[in-house]
Amino acid sequence: MPDGSTAPTPETLPFRATPRAQAQVAEIAQREGRPGAGLRVAVDAGGCSGFQYRFELADAPEADDFVQDGAARVFVDPVSLELLQGAELDWADELIGAHFTVRNPQAVSGCGCGVSFSVA
Repeated sequence: MPDGSTAPTPETLPFRATPRAQAQVAEIAQREGRPGAGLRVAVDAGGCSGFQYRFELADAPEADDFVQDGAARVFVDPVSLELLQGAELDWADELIGAHFTVRNPQAVSGCGCGVSFSVA
């Protein structure tokens, strides 16, 4: 970069989606007939612990979204990004089912069902 700064690495991104999560986003978008769509990851107020994650396909980012490009794009709005700073989106394919997971260093506790979380 001309100003002497370095390009962000996966470890320094404010939010990161693993290659496995990106591959799943691409597969879901293709299956839905929206091959160029990305995944919007948002944090909403609610759930028994205060906040909950929301995932939905979006055809394009909003003007102020954080965008991670890769095998598929992931979009995060600025307010959600504050609560997801340093977090990682992954895809888990387990015996109990397949789903997106978020490893969020800001989450200090969660509910018993694993759907919501709280921050300090």
